[in-house]
Amino acid sequence: MGRHYDLAIVGGGIVGLGHAVAALRRGLTVAVVDRASSVVGASVRNFGHLCITGQEGEARAYAELARELWLTLAPEAGFWLRESGTVVVAQAQDELAVLDEFRQRRGGSDVRLLTPAEVRERIPVADGVAIGGAWLPRDLQVDPREAAPAIVRWLDAHGVDFFWQTAVLGVQTGAVHTTRGTLSADAVVVAVNHDVDHLFPGLAEAHGIQRCGLDMMLVDAELDRPLSAPLLTGWSLVRYAGFAHTPSAAALRERLAEEHPELSALDLNQMYTQRPDGGLIVGDTHYRGADVPPFQSEAAYDLLLEQARLLFGTDRIRVRERWQGVYASAPDEFLVAAPAPEVRVVSVTTGIGMTTGLGLAERVVDELFSSASGVLATAGAAGAPGAARVG
Repeated sequence: MGRHYDLAIVGGGIVGLGHAVAALRRGLTVAVVDRASSVVGASVRNFGHLCITGQEGEARAYAELARELWLTLAPEAGFWLRESGTVVVAQAQDELAVLDEFRQRRGGSDVRLLTPAEVRERIPVADGVAIGGAWLPRDLQVDPREAAPAIVRWLDAHGVDFFWQTAVLGVQTGAVHTTRGTLSADAVVVAVNHDVDHLFPGLAEAHGIQRCGLDMMLVDAELDRPLSAPLLTGWSLVRYAGFAHTPSAAALRERLAEEHPELSALDLNQMYTQRPDGGLIVGDTHYRGADVPPFQSEAAYDLLLEQARLLFGTDRIRVRERWQGVYASAPDEFLVAAPAPEVRVVSVTTGIGMTTGLGLAERVVDELFSSASGVLATAGAAGAPGAARVG
């Protein structure tokens, strides 16, 4: 660790990698430190859904910037991405009301209302399930198990140094102290998701950061045809801020809680994405605390499967994998703190790291290195294999 870097990053998830991409494009020298041997956290345990349209305020600004970065990175780093948009299925009038209000706020280019037949053309939901819906054409999809590891390989090929299986003991201005020695850098970004309390417990406490656990699964489902896009439901409309801030959202939330108390107790976001290999990602539940118990409820998985069977009208669903995800949760959507000069602690604290993380990283690196000029503005010059962008 004798080399000096412009930027040292603690954390090799998508937010940390986003800082590495932003710094590399500015011609800076970068090191990334992570205690794991590869990307194994929330960055690979998600839907791969880049929900650009459903964000609001600061999150929307980061999501829009991240969208362009994802579109650039996919062909450069050689991972699968499709400009699929998102389909939202409405199963009740109050869900349609939220979608109509959302379209009025955002405009027809961002939100296109669908008839029941148009929903069925795009998504193989069961007959009679949809009374309408919407298509959000600007949203994107990646394979979560492929994208972040591909970005790591691309960064490594472009000169970013990775120190895997290296625990960080402390951070101060100009230095990251690790189990392999001290890393010297002009600036340090700590992007460790929910583990902020391991290095900065006072900061985590002051910002109300908890861990949010969730239950997800990968299934093989015999559907009429593949999903053409990620699929959201009425439960998603009371979760994502863009929908949840519409006038009709409160009544929808009350109705869902009254009619489905067992699902409301799980803090459900019923949604689905389909990986390139055909596997259907099903989720998800949410539960919060200072720590997340490792013991997952089979009853929660039974309810997730029941909802999938009802929505798609099939009993032919075989579970391939189950897993627990964990991410940072707090009252605010983002944490950007400066506990010391030229040190930033950065976390996405609402479970939208894949959607917003790259954009947030651009802001932080720009703040730290506003005078740095980019030498990889169109970084494909060094060329990763084959474009993987799919329209």
